[in-house]
Amino acid sequence: MDTRTTAETALRELVGRPDAVFHDGQFEAISALVDDSRRALVVQRTGWGKSAVYFVSTRLLRDRGAGPTLLVSPLLALMRDQVAAAARAGVRAVAINSTNAHEWDDVRDRMGRDEVDVLLVSPERLNNPTFRDEQLPELVNRTGLVVVDEAHCISDWGHDFRPDYRRLRELIERTPAGVPVLATTATANARVVADVAEQLGAAGPAAGDVLTIRGPLARNSLRLGVLRLPSAGARLGWLLAHIDELPGSGIIYALTVSAAEDTARLLREAGHEVLPYTGQTDPEQREQAENLLKENRVKALVATSALGMGFDKPDLGFVLHLGAPSSPVAYYQQVGRAGRATENADVLLLPGPEDPEIWKYFATASMPTQERAEAILRELSTDRPMSTPALEALVDIRRSRLELLLKVLDVDGAVQRVRGGWVSTGVPWTYDRERYDRIAAARDAEQQNMLDYETTTGCRMEFLQRTLDDPTAEPCGRCDRCAGVWYPVEVPEESSRQADASIDRVGVPIEPRAQWPTGASSRGVQVKGNLPKGERAAEGRALARLTDLGWGGPLRELFAAGAPDAPVTKPMLDACVRVLAEWKWEERPVGIVVMPSRSRPLLVNSIADGIGRIGRLPILGSLERTGEGGASGETGNSAYRLGSVWPAFRVGDELAAAVSSAIGPVLLIDDLADSRWTLTVAARLLRQAGAPAVLPFVLALRS
Repeated sequence: MDTRTTAETALRELVGRPDAVFHDGQFEAISALVDDSRRALVVQRTGWGKSAVYFVSTRLLRDRGAGPTLLVSPLLALMRDQVAAAARAGVRAVAINSTNAHEWDDVRDRMGRDEVDVLLVSPERLNNPTFRDEQLPELVNRTGLVVVDEAHCISDWGHDFRPDYRRLRELIERTPAGVPVLATTATANARVVADVAEQLGAAGPAAGDVLTIRGPLARNSLRLGVLRLPSAGARLGWLLAHIDELPGSGIIYALTVSAAEDTARLLREAGHEVLPYTGQTDPEQREQAENLLKENRVKALVATSALGMGFDKPDLGFVLHLGAPSSPVAYYQQVGRAGRATENADVLLLPGPEDPEIWKYFATASMPTQERAEAILRELSTDRPMSTPALEALVDIRRSRLELLLKVLDVDGAVQRVRGGWVSTGVPWTYDRERYDRIAAARDAEQQNMLDYETTTGCRMEFLQRTLDDPTAEPCGRCDRCAGVWYPVEVPEESSRQADASIDRVGVPIEPRAQWPTGASSRGVQVKGNLPKGERAAEGRALARLTDLGWGGPLRELFAAGAPDAPVTKPMLDACVRVLAEWKWEERPVGIVVMPSRSRPLLVNSIADGIGRIGRLPILGSLERTGEGGASGETGNSAYRLGSVWPAFRVGDELAAAVSSAIGPVLLIDDLADSRWTLTVAARLLRQAGAPAVLPFVLALRS
């Protein structure tokens, strides 16, 4: 049989329909890979069937004696769906990822027996020393097809999502001549398409010889809308009142973990079947939540961007956003989850005034700086591997940012991951300021595009298409700009009250530190192991997190850069008193100790005075500053933060006498907690001075 006949047979097995035919461009891509061994980039809307291209191609290539396909895939949820889809096409697919280490030996054995048609790996796996040095070379030499899914991440546009995607250029360069390479994505503008095509052409045909198959990005099933409401309470009140009117089951996106969890709690308490889904959700619970949504056994998952690329539920009825993503590209990616196999699906954005502030926080968290990168390079040698925890103790960078920076430096060739940790390659490294300035400028432009999407008077789908440089962009005739408002705009008073009451909840536990950080001795602090129980703080409380929906807003304003120091407001003091009233402590505090604040002394002292007056608690005194040490920046790691605050405070004689004669716990009051090392050191000093117990209380937790 010719290629088209065998390809159509495989397609029909894949989708389970005897009358299935290829969409425009699908067979052209398959033929280019199978018949011509070309390199191809497929840019098509979500739901078009990009996975059909690489699974059908794999089936045909394997039948012709080619080796297995190496498929680089970014997310666990996507891998699970891809393995299941491959099985339907008669393709034997297996994955190697962080959740199935117990299966790796079996996968290697099956690969050795040529019983695997597709091996799915994450981009990070490509740099695992054992996999990279021992298994990948043989696999690359045997492979019959290389596939890069979500290929826009190769580009600068996606560098901070997965730095390891930039490493794929090296993989493509190592791929033998004549082995076809396929890259797929649904979210790429013209600049990113050209960038990815250039990466595909590395060490092979000229970039201009890469076949690019690009289709229209319009989603005819989606009905888009934007509803601007004045507050988080109003947005949640709308959702409480109208969630049951949304069609089928769907996804409710939130910008932060705490917002997703708070929204899910509110909806569940009101009797709605929803579940939270975030990067902090246990992997097994995430998989269970995905399955419950696919089986329509929950109304919605309330998710962060952790539920994103590749999640496949063809009949998803709606996608709703509480807060806008930072770019139309990200928004298009997420709303594309809906309406893949239905004629209609509703997509509604409820933006918040705090959105740009949240975008800024995440953007700055992902961008490397020259100072931090150079600090890492100074500590690494060329022959003695250093583990990440050991390196963390020597540089003032917290673990998550350190790991990101190491990846960036690794991709740039300055460091290398080896068995036992990291080494310097000795290759001179220069901070590419122009590149990062370009990325920052592109991000700023995308954020402005998102704000423009919210306020556009034209067709919303056409707007999204134009931001992705889709030449077929035209009015959809369905969105709220084309056809009028299709969603209810009223927020019933009772729903608004219920939402306001929910987000007005106060009191976030502060777990006490129980173990000293690794490498504390390198910062001059001679402690290790567990904190002695007699020197630990008790569990504390914060009014709220800075990322919370309710009190998070006022607290973000209070702690914003440049905000003046001022006494606590009465509503905020009343909320603090509520925290104390609801605190189920084992023993009521008998007095207050104040942390000396450099930046907000008026605020901290007014909180202590107010709580003391209302709760009839005497103020025993304040810790004193020694003039040594100082606060480590909010990006600092635990060893540095401990080293900074360790010598910074002391308990004076009067305070020591007061706390040692106390017949119960003391309440330790501060303004803001992040790493909790300031509270830990202060509590230790007070316990050593004789305090029976120390209960920390702060206005805000950073996250």
